[in-house]
Amino acid sequence: MTVAEQLAAFVSRVSFQDLSPAAVEQLKIRVLDALGCAIGAVEGEPVRLILAQVEEFGGAPLCTLIGGGRTAPDRAGLYNGALVRYLDFNDSYLAPGETCHPSDNLSAVLAAAEYADRDGRALLTALAVAYQVQCRLSDVAPVRARGFDHTTQGSYAVAAGVSKALGLDTNRTANAIAICGTAFNALRVTRTGPLSHWKGLAYPNTAAGCTQATFLSMRGITGPPLVFEGNKGFMEVIAGPFELDWRGEDLERVTRTIVKQFNAEVHSQATLEGVLELRREYGIQPRDVERIEIETFDVAHNIIGGGEEGDKTIVRTKEEADHSLPYMVAVALLDGQVLPEQYLPERIRGEDVQSLLRKVAVRPSEAHSRKFPALMPSWIRITMRGGQVFEKEKEDYEGFHRRPMRWSTITKKFERLSASFSDADLRREIAAAVMGLEGIRVRELTRLLARVRRPG
Repeated sequence: MTVAEQLAAFVSRVSFQDLSPAAVEQLKIRVLDALGCAIGAVEGEPVRLILAQVEEFGGAPLCTLIGGGRTAPDRAGLYNGALVRYLDFNDSYLAPGETCHPSDNLSAVLAAAEYADRDGRALLTALAVAYQVQCRLSDVAPVRARGFDHTTQGSYAVAAGVSKALGLDTNRTANAIAICGTAFNALRVTRTGPLSHWKGLAYPNTAAGCTQATFLSMRGITGPPLVFEGNKGFMEVIAGPFELDWRGEDLERVTRTIVKQFNAEVHSQATLEGVLELRREYGIQPRDVERIEIETFDVAHNIIGGGEEGDKTIVRTKEEADHSLPYMVAVALLDGQVLPEQYLPERIRGEDVQSLLRKVAVRPSEAHSRKFPALMPSWIRITMRGGQVFEKEKEDYEGFHRRPMRWSTITKKFERLSASFSDADLRREIAAAVMGLEGIRVRELTRLLARVRRPG
């Protein structure tokens, strides 16, 4: 068997019965979290531009758009995926050489499950498959250091999850995996240097393209069978050699993913919790701060601290702000929170935050780096005018897998994000539908999502 066939056999073999109660619970938490992020993003600029294109281009009305309207499955995957991703508030998975956001797969899996008129159990199983594939490939085949984006492994995850939702046989699943893995190898420049809208749209693009490719496979289109191990394949050109025995894989990797407490890049979460704790404990007045020093692990320094992926003191847009640790630390001290309103254009341009972020110095620590990703260590030192110093060390945060968020906490986050675009009854119905997914059809959930209000 080729590696693609081995992966396809895994996708075909697993069922809802293979999910532990803990995995089912965590999947539901991730679904409600992702839907809250999606509803909270309906007025985002790039999301509105995508909606305009979907409405102009049309598409067979087969799948539901969050906020109303119907279109083809691939376009639903694009638009709904952009909603889930835009705020950069959805879940993450930390591997030694890679970080990904597995709930990015929800839009494609949801569209396929609605198209196929599947039940909630099938949706949860297909989503668990996508989580497992993306996370395990991130473990054994990281691509960031080689200049490729984490959406590269995501192409295999979308193919696997959509194939499972559609109920494809092993052969068609293998071809979907082969096509998607060949066609969607994205560059890491998406997340380096000056950041653009594409930071939040790269995975929705993968979701849309791989959904379309999987439907082509459903109709009999074939792909390169040696996509992983073949001449000029994924291992040779991108990832390097690796081994992963899909015969021994389960569906439990979702329990190792983490949920964000703050609307900020994931590697900042422990630091931000620590900064806000210092602010509360000592009543720190930002105007009296002389300097802020952050020691963190090398991945955080490289991605959001001014390391190899670029200067993080030049902050002009939302995309640059939520990937700048200096900005996020500064706005946390000033506002006492890091939520979507901290990324409004007028807040980003504020003289107070622009001045304070330049007092933040971020440096990597070898000791912290050795502890990552099992922990998310950070040391924070705030020096005030007059010499008073406040310090704190952190190893995790609420939402990390050592301190997981409960359903009640996620419900509050969902309420906070979606309140402007839905009434209380609708929010209760959506949360109840997600909690009871095993007992409903997917279309019962999507009918609720269609009732979300769009601004204007």
